[in-house]
Amino acid sequence: MPPILTFLTTWHFDAVALIAIIIYAVLYVTAVRSLRRRGHAWPLRLTVYFFVLGLGSFAWVSFGFLGTFSTELRWAFTTRVVLLLFVVPAGLSLGKPIALALIVLRGKPRRVLRAVLRSWPLRLISNAVFATLFALALFMIFVTPFAGVLRQSELSQAIFTLAVPLMGLLIILPASVRNVRVTTFLITAQFLLVFAELMMDAIPGIVIRIQETVTDHLGTVAGVLPLWFPSPLRDQQLSGDLLWAIAEVVDIPVLALLFIVWRRSDKRDAKDVDKLTDEQMDELMRAHLRGRHQAGA
Repeated sequence: MPPILTFLTTWHFDAVALIAIIIYAVLYVTAVRSLRRRGHAWPLRLTVYFFVLGLGSFAWVSFGFLGTFSTELRWAFTTRVVLLLFVVPAGLSLGKPIALALIVLRGKPRRVLRAVLRSWPLRLISNAVFATLFALALFMIFVTPFAGVLRQSELSQAIFTLAVPLMGLLIILPASVRNVRVTTFLITAQFLLVFAELMMDAIPGIVIRIQETVTDHLGTVAGVLPLWFPSPLRDQQLSGDLLWAIAEVVDIPVLALLFIVWRRSDKRDAKDVDKLTDEQMDELMRAHLRGRHQAGA
């Protein structure tokens, strides 16, 4: 592992990441200014979250040590991909860009955005189970020799920079839309499956960690290396250790997200019950009793 000072002070320029950050920043600032022109104020804390925690973490991962050594170090590449998938989108979502867009947009653009958010592909992607399964499938790539090809390709590195945070956003952001109803049965099923994924997500990291040979078949990086630079096998072991730890940690926010969705659903159900008249409640009770009587018969 590098010295802390080296880890914190190593930087490099990433044009792809810079373009993505500028696009995200311009869209967000334009929306905030549009809202202000209408006489409404957007909370400053949400803007700070978006730029500091969201775009700030994106810049740190892309321009810092992990981005600099993503091609040479397996553990830097693995950690960078995981952070781009989970941490960066989580920081961006704290700025509530979807809520901001729904407030600012009018007419057809707003209807299109709502239709997209309610579409079955996006609802499938934003499902908590999909998040864990997608992460498991992505992490399994690191077990194969193909990981070395992706790590040393500038094109694949650029694709990861753009596509991985976008996929993370698609997984996280639709859950912030409060008008998407989810049944209690579906939430319970997701809880059970995510608990199972807590065990499955550790598999890639464990497999990488226990290997006694370098799985990507790539040797030591050419050139003069720093003294702290690990051997290929040790580099792979560090990659497995970090992947194992991070894979377990990232399931905690998924469970927290499910709990939030469950609370919203429970509150909506309670409000629906409160709206029922006494006659409607009596009818529901009679229907329930008839159903139990028929089941017993």
